[in-house]
Amino acid sequence: MTAGDWTSRKRVETTLNHREPDRVPFDLGGSILTGIHEQAYRRLREHLGLPAVDVEIEDAFQRLAKVDQDVKDRLEVDVYGINPGPPRGFDMPQWSEDGYDKFRDEWGIEWWRPQDGGFYYDMRVHPLADVDTVEALSRVTFPDPLDPGRYEGIAEQADHLMNSRQVATILGRNAPGILEIALWTRGPENYYCDLLTNRPFAEALLDVVLENKMAYWARVLERVGENVMMVSEADDLCTQTGMLISPELYRDLIKPRHTRLFEHIRKHAAVDVKIFYHCCGAVASILPDLIQSGIDVLNPVQVSAAGMDTKELKRRFGKDVTFYGGGVDTQRVLPYGTPAAVRDEVHRRIDDLAPGGGFIFNTVHNIQADVPPENIMAMWDALREYGVYA
Repeated sequence: MTAGDWTSRKRVETTLNHREPDRVPFDLGGSILTGIHEQAYRRLREHLGLPAVDVEIEDAFQRLAKVDQDVKDRLEVDVYGINPGPPRGFDMPQWSEDGYDKFRDEWGIEWWRPQDGGFYYDMRVHPLADVDTVEALSRVTFPDPLDPGRYEGIAEQADHLMNSRQVATILGRNAPGILEIALWTRGPENYYCDLLTNRPFAEALLDVVLENKMAYWARVLERVGENVMMVSEADDLCTQTGMLISPELYRDLIKPRHTRLFEHIRKHAAVDVKIFYHCCGAVASILPDLIQSGIDVLNPVQVSAAGMDTKELKRRFGKDVTFYGGGVDTQRVLPYGTPAAVRDEVHRRIDDLAPGGGFIFNTVHNIQADVPPENIMAMWDALREYGVYA
């Protein structure tokens, strides 16, 4: 193909099929896992000489900015997000008290952000804290995955992005991961104990979330038809140094449900969609299990976590998964390094992950509030210099 023939859609399709396009694809804002904090975004716009705008918040919890089209055009972003809307009539309760801004999401979880210097929200109230039996769980009302508000305009948006704009797309999920929602609604301390001492309840709650997700995916995939490339799923199973639960517990309870969910997605998809799977931390030890469960794409590739050496990951798993992220360390290098250090880091990660395709460039998770725009542009310039295939 000549240079002019490469659309973003074709570039990402080629990469996902483990072949080399013209250059490494780039994402900023294609999902709530590959975005930028509102404060960093405002500074980036100013640095680029773009006009000030009223920044729209893409994700209330993380205070992520919706990346405007002028920034996407300037940075030649290849991946766009298609996300469900809120349920009809759901007006998220928001209030302020005791030095915090607060809101309650549709699952009933309360999120608090300090008014003095708070960058994002932390969960503080868990609605199922006092629910610990299968019978009591059966009386709980959960969000309706089939609420028509979730699907308004989604088919038209998918068609426009994939066919008119010729960009790649990620179709967003209706809820965080299966294990995540169980932990968040019940409370982590409670649910970790449930996994060991209250197994029937623990499994029943996982299945409530699983069925909720399966209903959503069947409906939304019907709506978008062939106009989707990747679908986004997630479960943070790991810490910086290891797993949140034992590998045995993961393989016994979580892996079978992931496998069922991914099979369900593929069954209802009109095309060969790729499962974009997000898991922070030291995921290398269970990456073979995740591949067996059906993932195609690993995000965010946390290079600072134990066992996450990018050269070794590419050697072991590069034929099986596309690495989406891992382009630059966001814990130390991107916020605190010099532009030269950022360039060196980007060069190294491209050398490790790009050969043979199977690499979409993004930072390790979202760009945080304290990242200077000079470093963001040093990252982007390095990608443009080193991320070109011969």
